[in-house]
Amino acid sequence: MNAVGSTQRLELRQGPALTLTPELLQSIGLLQLSHLELCAFVEAELERNPLLQQAEVDAAPPVSSPASAPPASQVDGTGRLFPFVPARRREAAMAKGAGSSGGSIPGEAREDLEAVAAQPLSLAAHLDAQLALATADPVLRAIGHDLVHSLDEAGYLRDETDAVARRLGRPLADVEAALALVQSLDPPGIGARSLSECLSLQLRERGRLDRPMEILLARLDLVAKGDLAALARLCGLGEAELRARLAEIRRLDPKPGLAFSSAALDLLVPDVLVREDPAGGLAVELNPETLPRLLVDRSYYARVRPAARSEADRTFLTECLRSAQWLARSLDRRADTVLKVAAAIVRHQEAFIRQGADHLRPLTLRAIAEEVGLHESTISRVVANKALGTPRGTIALKLLFGAALTGTSGEAHAARAVQERIRRLVAAEEPGQALSDGDIARKLDEAGIRVARRTVAKYRETLRIPPVSRRRRPI
Repeated sequence: MNAVGSTQRLELRQGPALTLTPELLQSIGLLQLSHLELCAFVEAELERNPLLQQAEVDAAPPVSSPASAPPASQVDGTGRLFPFVPARRREAAMAKGAGSSGGSIPGEAREDLEAVAAQPLSLAAHLDAQLALATADPVLRAIGHDLVHSLDEAGYLRDETDAVARRLGRPLADVEAALALVQSLDPPGIGARSLSECLSLQLRERGRLDRPMEILLARLDLVAKGDLAALARLCGLGEAELRARLAEIRRLDPKPGLAFSSAALDLLVPDVLVREDPAGGLAVELNPETLPRLLVDRSYYARVRPAARSEADRTFLTECLRSAQWLARSLDRRADTVLKVAAAIVRHQEAFIRQGADHLRPLTLRAIAEEVGLHESTISRVVANKALGTPRGTIALKLLFGAALTGTSGEAHAARAVQERIRRLVAAEEPGQALSDGDIARKLDEAGIRVARRTVAKYRETLRIPPVSRRRRPI
């Protein structure tokens, strides 16, 4: 028998890789910000950077699109024009950049601080503040920041870690370490990738995650069915102990992120507007009311830099110009991306916008991602904390997405459209004739929508409709 030899060799390969820079993180993070959060962010940049200033509100018309890509931003004599908020005095930013120390807070600044303090804290801001204290490693902190801004409203990470690693150009081990760091933050259960992991994190934080609990969380299907006999055999527990543990699991929070749900959408200020165009179609445009103007003042830079007295001042001005240009490009890309995604959503949901909730179509993030040529996580960030102004009212963009239910003839129905049918059926109940979940399921089946009774019960609970026993009224 011939021995199989083995050799080792060192190869150097060259290939493209995405470097995780602060600018890239800023560009990614801007997509997820609501209008109010974006205003606060840009206000801080205007305060810090003397090369950013307010432009006239009527300097440019709203950016619009007939369900297609938006036109290029306008350019004026001093720089590119971008949508945003009022600036502070450039002299204050210059003094700050040159290293001067401040005294008392002026009245206007104090009012700004009070306004910021009165705003509800978002989940991302809450986690970012903890992340800054949790590690001094800049790589872990940067990846953690990206993960924090990838969480959905309930606090779950829907992206696969290997996909995040490829997107950021970092080793998978770094992403896993950063995710473990995020999952150690408050509230417990944040950053989970599944319900089982979310509950596990909460039990581990309480010191209650032993082997029987792990088995229960691994078989949540049996927990949902109430199969106590099978669970008792798997866990090796008596009935009383098993019931106590199940009660403990039910007291956990399956959606820990909802406690920080942004109040900005309570006001439903539309970021994008939909209107009828002269040809009878729907035109989509960015809301000019939420888009004051911001420009990069190159002429001011050209005047001030030659007069700078020290290398520190010149470096500060150069960094301000670079930062302002990057911010401007990031805001421009954000506006283009939001408009492109909103136009694609409107194309899919045109029947809903024109005719109402019964005509809402099933729609997924992946479908929009494939249509506009962006990553699914990018679509998730665009949809987060944004609202669409339509002739039927202002609607959160995320409400236009939903899973599909198959009808009796094979057609697909949006889950939210089915919920609206359930709501109307209950609203039309006669005294003494309240519909049970089974009755509602049969009526939906007669309308061509096949829905299981337990699904009806889930949708009814989502709509906060009490069960039939509490809806029965005397005739």
